[in-house]
Amino acid sequence: MIANQFTLPIPDSNAKRLTTGWLLLGLAALVIGGLFTILIVLSRTPFFQEVIPWVDFFHTALVVHVDLTVLVWFLAFAGVFWSYNSSKSCLKCGWTALALASLGTLIITLSPFTGEGRPLMNNYVPVLQNTAFFIGLGIFGLGFSLLVLRTIITTTRVDNQTSGESVLRFGLFVAVLASLFAIGAFILSYFGIDEGFQGLAYYDRLFWGSGHIIQFSHTQLMLVAWLWLATVSGTRLRLSPRVVLALFVLGLSPVSVAPIIYLAFDVSSGNHLFWFTQLMKYGGALGAAPIGLAITLSIVEKWRSTPGFEAERNALSFSILLFGAGGVIGFLITGSTVTIPAHYHGSIVGVTLAFMGMTYLLLPQLGFRKVAGRAARWQPGIYGIGQLMHIVGLAWSGGYNVQRKSTGAEQGFEQIAGMGLMGLGGLISIIGGVMFLVLVYRAMKPEKVQGGFA
Repeated sequence: MIANQFTLPIPDSNAKRLTTGWLLLGLAALVIGGLFTILIVLSRTPFFQEVIPWVDFFHTALVVHVDLTVLVWFLAFAGVFWSYNSSKSCLKCGWTALALASLGTLIITLSPFTGEGRPLMNNYVPVLQNTAFFIGLGIFGLGFSLLVLRTIITTTRVDNQTSGESVLRFGLFVAVLASLFAIGAFILSYFGIDEGFQGLAYYDRLFWGSGHIIQFSHTQLMLVAWLWLATVSGTRLRLSPRVVLALFVLGLSPVSVAPIIYLAFDVSSGNHLFWFTQLMKYGGALGAAPIGLAITLSIVEKWRSTPGFEAERNALSFSILLFGAGGVIGFLITGSTVTIPAHYHGSIVGVTLAFMGMTYLLLPQLGFRKVAGRAARWQPGIYGIGQLMHIVGLAWSGGYNVQRKSTGAEQGFEQIAGMGLMGLGGLISIIGGVMFLVLVYRAMKPEKVQGGFA
């Protein structure tokens, strides 16, 4: 028997269609981001390197890849959650937000082919310094901002604050509040940056505050996914709805410090960068750690009584493992070594695995076939183990002081071994990522009926 049902009922047809739209946008971003991975590889091969007209197409393609597979994928999946939980109010606003976000994504995708990209690998939202890219990014930002505003107005609420359903709705609302703070932080940064900052330094400061704050939104959505996946996996959660509600509030509480940082320190100052880093370092896991620990204990208990695994429970388990590993590695960072990408890769992949599990869960509720079978059960594990190898290799190399931009010639045996583990893990995780997209495509593909399609 499940102690607490942390689930949401299937919404009406309007919400289902809008939810499907955001899911398709997120999946499209992953597919196109994967294609840019191929372009990244080709840009380093002798023949194609001469065919491509851009001076630095490697970093140009990398910018688009990162923005699609992290920024668009994560924010589109926020649209999945919030649309699923929305009412019938202002449906035109919802579809307009989706249309703007989709148009912006398309322009971002095409922007490298409109001229030289002049890429900048700044934190959070790397950019191409060309007009098309900024137009696409601006349109996407408008779409997401409209999504946030509509969600605040139309979020479905339940009066009974002691039920698992109402607590999940509260968690979704907490996430949208964090996103609203992130939008405000971006505006404050835009108007507060010293005019003397240009290039990489400018864009680092432009996205620093909002980039840190939006991570709290991603984390809250991940926690909603964890609780939901744990429930459908049949685990006996020893967390009451009241306790979870308090943990959601605790997880959001660091966001309230953000306005103080903006008031106390100039956006261009080192203190501004430092205190947002501290905010994330010590506040990022306030709600996630106890919820993750409680669910882990429940999973172990479930495993003992009912050995075996399914796609949802597997995705949940590896999500907790990767997010926890990323958090622990964050406390090991000293200097600008590859330990830094090890930290944020673990956290990002933890969120991604939770969203993968939710995709499997929501597909039948949105009118598609259920993802099942051996490949579905193994996919989260293949992707998760590959990514775990990837971040362990990075953290290992970081322990030997491998810098973020060092070359192989500058590394000794231990460093090379660590980076080799990273590369092998990356290859395995790519296989797991492709499996996810193929499984979802097969579930969403219409079935043939009498020579046609259903």
